[in-house]
Amino acid sequence: MTPGYDLTATAAVSPDQRRQVLAVERSALDHDGVSPLDDAVRLDLEFGSDTGTHVLATESGASVVGYAHVARDDQGAGSGHVVVVPAHRRRGIGSALLERLAREVAPQPLQVWAHGDSAAARSLARSSGFRRVRDLWQMRRPLRGPLAEPTYPAEVAVRAFRPGEDDEAWVALNATAFAEHPEQGRLTVDDLHHRMAQPWFEAAGLFLAERDGDLVGFHWTKVHPAGDGEPAVGEVYAVGVHPSAQGLGLGKALTLTGLHHLAARGLGEVLLYVDAANRPAVRVYEQLGFARTAVDVMYQRP
Repeated sequence: MTPGYDLTATAAVSPDQRRQVLAVERSALDHDGVSPLDDAVRLDLEFGSDTGTHVLATESGASVVGYAHVARDDQGAGSGHVVVVPAHRRRGIGSALLERLAREVAPQPLQVWAHGDSAAARSLARSSGFRRVRDLWQMRRPLRGPLAEPTYPAEVAVRAFRPGEDDEAWVALNATAFAEHPEQGRLTVDDLHHRMAQPWFEAAGLFLAERDGDLVGFHWTKVHPAGDGEPAVGEVYAVGVHPSAQGLGLGKALTLTGLHHLAARGLGEVLLYVDAANRPAVRVYEQLGFARTAVDVMYQRP
């Protein structure tokens, strides 16, 4: 490790460590204009998990100046995040955190997210032997103005999520709809409950499509509150359709249902995230008026 700094790996963090990590995240957000962490990492900081590891870089054993997190999948491969306080960058801390994450998942490959596709992240990736393997697009559209009405097959009904009644059925539907998705498809009932415990969750914003008593699709919306001079913005948090209901237009209809809900909240804009390689989904979102505004990049080192 770089002289003057220490690394500590742990399966869970204390409240004070969590506070310091969130302060590190905030300092990077203020400097870079984009958050280096995502919802899954923040939830792991709050609740812990069986698959996640936190690595703290501290200055002479005192304050946290760098942080890394890795979550392992069923095969042991890891998906990670790294952030360093801007004033402590270019001192080898980022490279040391990457090496520690790589050891945590060895011999499986390490994958690391870089939010915002910055030149600094590309430089660190190249110098550390990582290559670009996945692009996640952020797309946005305004909510003011014309918005098409959703249309559903006659046999499909749409209603709001019922906490305590729909939990297990939703988790099963999500797992089936996102069976090939490396993050979304792994959510458990506990993961659902952790998200339901967040201030932004509202059952009225989670729409379920039902056919013959079975759930066949959903659209989970989210509202990011206003702050730091920025207005509140809506999000298409997740849209999923059961394979047996593919081809019925449920994805587009459910997306429109959620957009109408967010527009009724008085929001001026909505965002979503989609894999760039998922061309059918990208085309649907483009048809609905979304345009790419930012890119998150996953890098991998064998």
